[in-house]
Amino acid sequence: MLNALEVFTTVVVGVMVGVEFSVAFVINPILNALPEDSGQLGRAHGGRMLGAVMPVWYIGSLVLVAVWAVAGRHHEGVGLVVTGGALLIVSVIMSLLLLVPINNRGRTWTPDNRPADWKRQVNRWDRFHYVRVAVIIAAFTLLVTALV
Repeated sequence: MLNALEVFTTVVVGVMVGVEFSVAFVINPILNALPEDSGQLGRAHGGRMLGAVMPVWYIGSLVLVAVWAVAGRHHEGVGLVVTGGALLIVSVIMSLLLLVPINNRGRTWTPDNRPADWKRQVNRWDRFHYVRVAVIIAAFTLLVTALV
């Protein structure tokens, strides 16, 4: 049963990392290259869509890692799991304090109501997101290492 939990948790976190990586290095560069207001409208839509899904995914991943740490507390590699969980906590805190406030504003923007500094805010979100992606990649790496 513990093995199934370990694999399931690793897959859930790994897919989350893949989505966030693709947002940072595939989707946003595509949106940035679109003409006129298309990119900003795409980011607003993505902010609404992913803004609804990602909180559940982040908290769910954290819960799974916590269950793994408790269930496997007497097994080898639990320190890696706990450290990975700590990094996921850091990513949730970063999200709540740094990324969500910008996303909550950006998802309501249209070409008619966006602020004059909207590009600066988008760039700030991107920079914070790159750091968050690095943090969750590190967490995922620790989980994979604990798994093997």
